[in-house]
Amino acid sequence: MKALTLLAVLLVPAIGFAQPPAAEEPFPKAAFEVFRMAPGRQEDFIRKLALWDEVSAAGGQPRTQMFIHEEGEGWDVLLFKPYPKTPATPAQQAAMDAKAKSLGLATGPAFWLEMRKNVAWHSETTAQGPILASQWLARLDAWRAANPGSAQGQ
Repeated sequence: MKALTLLAVLLVPAIGFAQPPAAEEPFPKAAFEVFRMAPGRQEDFIRKLALWDEVSAAGGQPRTQMFIHEEGEGWDVLLFKPYPKTPATPAQQAAMDAKAKSLGLATGPAFWLEMRKNVAWHSETTAQGPILASQWLARLDAWRAANPGSAQGQ
């Protein structure tokens, strides 16, 4: 629970600049990953992340936003990955594959073996947002109006 509270505290300033979606648009989504690094492996992990950001940029995809632990529970790195609005096209994927190859990055199953050298523990989740509470409530109220007799919830 402390990790989730800390995640919320860290991300409010980071995502506060984002514009919430209009009422008719789907809510944006993002992935959050929390890592505890293997001893002495934080720098290598961050250097690899910087290379993967180059791969993302080569395909016109968003770069990963990183947060570094300062105090509190036992995690080292938090990643915030906004999902792109549209999936990578075949041309974008080809550009990213070529960039990964040119940088000598492990891909496919070898990617996971390489990444796990740096990681002692990892957790990942997806979420909707950033959105305003009023936007979420408006959608809930509209859904309930369109679905009378549905569960009211808490």
